[in-house]
Amino acid sequence: MGERFRVLVIDDDPGVREYLEALVSRQGYDVLAVASGEESLRVIERVRPDLVTLDVVLEGMDGLETLRQLKKRLPDVPVIMLSGHGQARTIVEAMRLGASDFLRKPFEVEELELAFQKALENRALRREVETLRGRARSENDIMIHGGDDGPMKTVREIIEQVADTDITILVRGESGTGKELVARSVHALSSRAERPFVKVNCAALPSELLESELFGFERGAFTGAQKRKLGKFEYANKGTIFLDEIGEMSPALQAKLLQVLQDGEFSRLGGESDVKVDARVIAATNRNLEEAVQRGEFREDLYYRLNVVTIHLPALRDRKGAIPLLVDHFLRRFGEQYGKEVRQLSPEAMKRFMEYSWPGNVRELENMVRRIIVLGNEDAVLAEISRRDPVSEARLDPDSLLDLDALGRELAEGGELDLKAISRRAAQIAEKRVIERVLQQTRWNRKEASERLQISYKALLYKMKENGLSDGR
Repeated sequence: MGERFRVLVIDDDPGVREYLEALVSRQGYDVLAVASGEESLRVIERVRPDLVTLDVVLEGMDGLETLRQLKKRLPDVPVIMLSGHGQARTIVEAMRLGASDFLRKPFEVEELELAFQKALENRALRREVETLRGRARSENDIMIHGGDDGPMKTVREIIEQVADTDITILVRGESGTGKELVARSVHALSSRAERPFVKVNCAALPSELLESELFGFERGAFTGAQKRKLGKFEYANKGTIFLDEIGEMSPALQAKLLQVLQDGEFSRLGGESDVKVDARVIAATNRNLEEAVQRGEFREDLYYRLNVVTIHLPALRDRKGAIPLLVDHFLRRFGEQYGKEVRQLSPEAMKRFMEYSWPGNVRELENMVRRIIVLGNEDAVLAEISRRDPVSEARLDPDSLLDLDALGRELAEGGELDLKAISRRAAQIAEKRVIERVLQQTRWNRKEASERLQISYKALLYKMKENGLSDGR
């Protein structure tokens, strides 16, 4: 069996106790056997068992009270309850107190073996999950706090203040700033941490598919609906649902989401009855929702429902002091992942990293460091940084500069010479030139261009049409 586990047997019947002791020993376990709950509590002060079998009916301290006391002292040790009665109320209470299984006497040897195996496997799995969760929390701390620089200190404080509540949270920030990491940190610090964390990208699916993804559907709801499908909200019950890109949700779906936030219930597609759900909602967006409300693209009542607590994530260019720590973290992480030697960036590379504007924020930095590890050199990445920065290129390119004198004359001739008019026109020209430059750099790949410009794909199409930019290929 490899590792020998220690089992504590608690039973006040000498015959049953001896039988269990022999049976458990034959299965390859070390055994300790005691006759009472009180004695078991004294034993665990000296020896820590890996597993406990506990009779429900004991003289003195009964089995349920013994279970309660054991779980206070050894919360992670599985306890298998044994009983010749097996009343439903007793079983329910035992499971509520933390019993891992309940066997009725007399039981088959195979039943006990299976119960032991399942309990020990579940314990090992829980320990592994805790280890992984600890690593994830450590990584989230580095990614979010970035050395606890000023702009992120407020973010950390808000996360700690609201995590253990059920308040709806709206996370705002540019693409790549770490909005999902904030949502996961809130979930990990909350009382829902053991429950599911479910992520949904509202921009990734058409409205009809997104509705069935979020709320599920009944059999026969539409052509091809062969059987009932549960939605993400049901999977997130008692846990947290993270709605990324909430600003891209259609008005019809916004109304259904509002119902969930107000009443805690919804109906599946094709369903006739409401489904109750208890899921904390954390939403995220890189859009200006206030402007979307004014344009009638986003419901005002939903905006106020979501905007109970807002967490603003600063762009990486506004907290460049975090870059060295993040680079060091990514070098270590990807060095381990790819089996490459972990090393520091050269002074020249770090200088370029500190000067670069990082339009893709932390996600872009992460990908750049990953490429350095995989490729084994910095040259290609530094060349990519030079190619990616349309703003710095514009500063060096005289053709891209605005002719403000000509602009002033143009507006004066139209009888509109005022600062606001000049500002609006200058912004229009600058926007068109930057969009056109990025489209050229991406070979008119509109999806990639929208990501670099940190706007949605639909917003880019609208701006291209508004500025008269057709496909340049």
